Amino acid sequence: MIKNPVKTRWAQGLPVLQGWLSVGNPFTAEIMAAQGYDTLCIDLQHGALGYSEFLPMMQAARASGVGLGARVPWNDPAEIMRVLDAGVLTVICPMISTAAQAEGFVHALRYPPRGGRSFGPTRATYALDGVTPAEANSEMVGFAMIETAEAMDNLEAIAAVDGLDGLYIGPADLSLALGQGAYAPGFDREEPEMVTAIQRILAVAKANGKRAGLHCATPEYAAKAVSWGFDLVTVSADARLLSAAAAQSVGRFRELTEE
Repeated sequence: MIKNPVKTRWAQGLPVLQGWLSVGNPFTAEIMAAQGYDTLCIDLQHGALGYSEFLPMMQAARASGVGLGARVPWNDPAEIMRVLDAGVLTVICPMISTAAQAEGFVHALRYPPRGGRSFGPTRATYALDGVTPAEANSEMVGFAMIETAEAMDNLEAIAAVDGLDGLYIGPADLSLALGQGAYAPGFDREEPEMVTAIQRILAVAKANGKRAGLHCATPEYAAKAVSWGFDLVTVSADARLLSAAAAQSVGRFRELTEE
């Protein structure tokens, strides 16, 4: 079975840089896969795509050798098992707010005896060069997203769940939950309350032997997060990167021709 590049980087003591795919198109996935990310996450929760777009994106990105993962739409065993059977190696599950929800996620992620995943790796068998349940259990990485006030109240219990690999912070929803309307949703938080919450999640993850991931907007904030001790950082997303580059190009043209 092909090894998970996320785990390979961690074994080397290195942080993981994750790219984010929210545009449902194989060509954009192929372009992003060629840029040097350690792993890519296809966003089935908020991305403009469904499973019919997701599978060709996986196929297009495969040639690069980049690690491939997915954020599932919800904590639904059917959705979790479906992306695993397609060949993803890392799964991010949104809106985990209790230990019981985290346990349900792990149960769907792992084959018996570590979980209850049903065996049927339709594409994974080919995309990962063969899969056995033991290998899959070893190579799969599962992140529970911490992004609600309830999750913060249950943080230690969630982090203690056996079989969960890490906690992944969704700063946009977390800022809505903790700011009580005072904070606009977004990444790269600088508010003292938000920085304290982010660093508390990191500390609790580490105390429980778990990895910690953070969604960032800029390379600078991601590098700072790594200096704090985060194991995986996401920088922006395909749609945001396209928008920023296009805006910069148009702006520069207007600047040069309309002065």
